[in-house]
Amino acid sequence: MFYRPSEGHGLPHNPFNAIVAPRPIGWIATRGSSGDNLAPYSFFNAVAYTPPQVMFASTSAKADRDDTKDSMANIRETGVFAVSIVSGDMLAAMNATSAAVAAGVDEFALAGVERADCVSIDCPRVAGAPATLECRLVQIVPLLGVANFLAIGEVTGVHIAPDCLHEGRFALPPSGLMARLGYQDYAVIREVISLPRPGEG
Repeated sequence: MFYRPSEGHGLPHNPFNAIVAPRPIGWIATRGSSGDNLAPYSFFNAVAYTPPQVMFASTSAKADRDDTKDSMANIRETGVFAVSIVSGDMLAAMNATSAAVAAGVDEFALAGVERADCVSIDCPRVAGAPATLECRLVQIVPLLGVANFLAIGEVTGVHIAPDCLHEGRFALPPSGLMARLGYQDYAVIREVISLPRPGEG
């Protein structure tokens, strides 16, 4: 099969995000004048080491947020956000925070997620997450299409759960790490394969 996205795929569901998978899930926490917000984004990844930077993309809009969603609107307002990593035992709560609710609805409370304060920025974070990256906004990049925006943040603080540190390395939490596939599908990462690059021994 071959198709041009501009002409449609003719399938029951768009295969694009199922092809580019698995993807890490950035559980983005923000704080704005309307309150705290928590939402998952699978167009998320690390993009640089020094200084460490991450990005995530918001790809739709809400009627009460004009051209974007609550997360991006809060980041525009405050210039900060926190990205928590999702463990297997947090899947249901993460999914609950993906609900389309009105601006000002607190998804931490809605999904029963315990929050904690960040250290280097004024923002909440998921208290029980395997790891959280505190970020200061570097830039927001408009992408092609309607309501498509990419936020790039510099990591200014890192939280790691004690059970995810083994012999000085970040390790999988006991319940595994969640990854996003396509459609309504997810994967749980429970196995690690170490493979040195050629010449590194």
